[in-house]
Amino acid sequence: MKVLLVKTSSLGDIVHALPAVTDALQAIPELVIDWVVEEAFKDIPERHVGVRRVIPVAIRRWRQQMLKSAGEFSEFRAQLLEDTYDLVLDSQGLFKSALTGWLAKGPLCGFSGASAREPVASKLYRKGYDIDVNQHAILRQKQLFASAIGYPCPDAIDFGLKKNPDRKRRLAFFHGTTWLSKEWPLAYWQRLAIQAIDEGYELLVPAGSEEERARAEAITAAGGDVLYRPSLSDLIERLSRCQGAVSVDTGLGHLAPALGVPMVGLFGATDPSLTGMLGQQAKVLASTHLPCIPCRERDCQYKKSDDSSKIHPPCYEPITPETVWQALQQQTGNPSPSLD
Repeated sequence: MKVLLVKTSSLGDIVHALPAVTDALQAIPELVIDWVVEEAFKDIPERHVGVRRVIPVAIRRWRQQMLKSAGEFSEFRAQLLEDTYDLVLDSQGLFKSALTGWLAKGPLCGFSGASAREPVASKLYRKGYDIDVNQHAILRQKQLFASAIGYPCPDAIDFGLKKNPDRKRRLAFFHGTTWLSKEWPLAYWQRLAIQAIDEGYELLVPAGSEEERARAEAITAAGGDVLYRPSLSDLIERLSRCQGAVSVDTGLGHLAPALGVPMVGLFGATDPSLTGMLGQQAKVLASTHLPCIPCRERDCQYKKSDDSSKIHPPCYEPITPETVWQALQQQTGNPSPSLD
């Protein structure tokens, strides 16, 4: 049986689909899976031990350069048509992903209109499956695969990525995110960095923009490496050799547990029950002390009183560097004195 998976973006969403691919291959060992993914993220499915072929697509770039991209689109379409598939599975649930899958040779299936992120996508499917939207994205992917391909959905979560046994005494800090409301306070990052350096850890702090680089340099003022605009392949390789990671709600944070790297995820404005880091190596710290949590707003709307905390966003107030450090040491199995 040949299956074409259409899961194009974003980084976190792609990681969420990995366990479902593992489930399918374990249930049906002779299964062949190809994967259509945005070119920027192709390094992730290429590292899954069971994916036969990765077909990169560049929808984001093609939209901006439609005339110049005509040749590239033709090449992509030719790659899609190299095989006839028993099933084309759109696990993205968007109209653009459904349309991409519709171009391939094979029956297209996906989420039902009630379950898809964009209900109109289901109009292109031969069959849509009702998958509960009020559960974690990883579980939704696993259940969709099991329903569409036909096997019992297992409870275990196995991302299927090779683990690197060569670990250094290094921690990765993923501080960058697209929402201001999801940024852990800089002062907290700096205190955590000092504790880590005092305990003999190297620091790896990626930055994808000038603004993030300025924050990364402030975090590593006492020591550590700022990795400015690394390729995804380079970042995956470096992260795979880390002993631990700390991350706000951002796509890069999901890579750590997928690579078997113990990590702590920090959540305030967003709900980790739907898209938080999941797996044996992941621990999530989420605030609940304010009635507005999770607000799901890009910018914090909380009205501070004169005697309120100086921490902003205030939903992070109880997630202190002390709390994070203790959780990280429990995850890594290296207990050490807490911050003073």
